[in-house]
Amino acid sequence: MQAWYKGAAWLWLLAPLSAVFVLVSGLRRALFRLGIKQQYRAPVPVIVVGNLTVGGNGKTPVVVWLVQWLREQGYTPGVISRGYGGNSEQYPLLLQADTRSEQAGDEPVLIYRRTGCPVVVGPRRAEAAALLAEVGVDIIISDDGLQHYALARDIELVVVDGKRRFGNGWLLPMGPLREGQWRLNTVDAIINNGGPVRSGEHLMSLRPGTLQPVSHPSGQQEAPAAGTRVHALAGIGHPPRFFTTLEQLGFVVEQRLALADHKAVVPGQLDDLQSAPLLITEKDAVKWPGGHPDTWYLPVDAQLPVAFEHVLLTRLKELHDGD
Repeated sequence: MQAWYKGAAWLWLLAPLSAVFVLVSGLRRALFRLGIKQQYRAPVPVIVVGNLTVGGNGKTPVVVWLVQWLREQGYTPGVISRGYGGNSEQYPLLLQADTRSEQAGDEPVLIYRRTGCPVVVGPRRAEAAALLAEVGVDIIISDDGLQHYALARDIELVVVDGKRRFGNGWLLPMGPLREGQWRLNTVDAIINNGGPVRSGEHLMSLRPGTLQPVSHPSGQQEAPAAGTRVHALAGIGHPPRFFTTLEQLGFVVEQRLALADHKAVVPGQLDDLQSAPLLITEKDAVKWPGGHPDTWYLPVDAQLPVAFEHVLLTRLKELHDGD
């Protein structure tokens, strides 16, 4: 909701609703803290990758990075997710090679295809974590779920959009926050996506990979090169970031189609984008309906500093040694 980031005065009309949200969310946290509402503790460590704001901040690249990094440390990780946008006949759902984004959501399918690690989706993360532990993982990554207190966690990581940050600083629905900024003082690390960074934050940069084909004319083997006139489409939390990346790579972006996060394109929306190759995000590619004969997606990989790795290693050692 752009008004949250532009200081729209009419949002003050929602102040009473935000006050109710503060009371309800605070009561819920207290019930878990006092043990009145029970938490599920998985038999293996749980790392939550979350955020304070509604919308995408770049959690998925962090989750993919964590899977790869934990494997290098000797772990066998798995991922749980709410599976936003998916609609499965049964939950929890363990993803398979033929699982579609319509069933599991776009981000879980992307994570599964990129990493090959076990991924389970379900609205109740405790159930998803229990199933994941059964399939043999020795550490669980929760994609989102910072506010899902029904699942106990051992490490909390918060991802912050370096440019948009926290908008007007108010809680829902007056602002984009799910919890107050005080929550940053309780987590193990703050990851800043794109900068500029503030004290105590770890800068994450996204390194673009090589364009991969979604569909292209018969016989065409080479992807569009820098200097090529292209169109672009993005259905992510902050589409302008993707468009800027393409321009930085040297593409001449003529038309831009920005969709809401997780929203799939309707083929009719592509009618005016047929005159040039179409570049899309990897998240859009996993739910691509077709409709453009020359479509390529741009994978990105997270890069995180050594200092952040040290934070994780220290916390994992503390868990191994019993805190």
